[in-house]
Amino acid sequence: MTRHLFSTYAAVLLLAGSASAQQKATITGVPEIPFTSVPNFLKLPAGEYLGESVAVATNSKGNIFVYHRRDTTRLFEFDKNGTFIKEIGKGYYGFEFAHSVRVDKDDNIWTVDEGTNLVTKFSPEGKVLMVIGRRPPAVDGPVVTPGPNPPAQKYILCRPSDVGFDPQGNIFIADGYCNNRVVKYDKNGRFVAQAGSEKAGKELGEFNLPHGLQVDGRGHVWVADRTNNRYQELDNNLKPIKEITNLGTGWTICVSGGPHQYVFFSNSNPNGNPPGSWQNTGEIYKAELDGTVLGKFGKPGKNPPGFQVVHKIDCRNPNELILGEIESWRVQKYILQPPPPRTAAGERR
Repeated sequence: MTRHLFSTYAAVLLLAGSASAQQKATITGVPEIPFTSVPNFLKLPAGEYLGESVAVATNSKGNIFVYHRRDTTRLFEFDKNGTFIKEIGKGYYGFEFAHSVRVDKDDNIWTVDEGTNLVTKFSPEGKVLMVIGRRPPAVDGPVVTPGPNPPAQKYILCRPSDVGFDPQGNIFIADGYCNNRVVKYDKNGRFVAQAGSEKAGKELGEFNLPHGLQVDGRGHVWVADRTNNRYQELDNNLKPIKEITNLGTGWTICVSGGPHQYVFFSNSNPNGNPPGSWQNTGEIYKAELDGTVLGKFGKPGKNPPGFQVVHKIDCRNPNELILGEIESWRVQKYILQPPPPRTAAGERR
């Protein structure tokens, strides 16, 4: 078990600043990745609008799923060209306050709903196949937890935030805003293990708001540990491997597909865009799985190509990212351009 900083230099950087504050990245010397932004490429039916576009995902066909908050939580499917196909789960009891959507290797669609404490697996056609968690029943009255969080339970989630899958089909859930843990279930939804607990912590393998989660091809679990201003990498049994503390606040994370995987980290500007936040947050970093940071791109802004609180990222294609934004209620596509070619001496042409 090691502590590790993602850096282009062999330097040891200490975590600084308040754990609860948005933190400026301390890494230096990271090249800018040129890109083209394609805003408003989704074609909505007449009379329909996107609300807070908190989550986006694509399937193997390139279809795009947008899980968003408006008059009620909605899940829309578009084709790869942005043409609306259908709505999934209209009126579904598991939808109240959207937080994440992901697609597994079999093109099943998984939603994570912070309001109902449910993670739902839908078939590609939109049929409910599995539910993990339980929605608090209305007859029990309002859920009030003025004191310490109650002990975490195997099958009861508390404001979950994200979901991921390993190559064997095991399910990993970031749980979440009141349980500070990552939970592993097998492919049939049986509890296997957890890291962290209902108590927030700062040590490796502990969390304070695990806000984003993805799993790479080796089965390693990557967690955006937001309030701790870091990212963590865990092994498949949820044992900590390393932490990354120099890329700002761990807002969300994405691991690309294909045989050569990349990991993307978002130091997003915080909700509400408080004064000064645009000067030190907003960028997204691209890195190798071994920790080499390859570049960064993006800045906060109300108009494209700026973005407003990137809540979740789809990076199935590492050169074509789709960003779900909260504060501007939109989805943008970012097409990353290759860096200028290098000469044999390593200089830019």
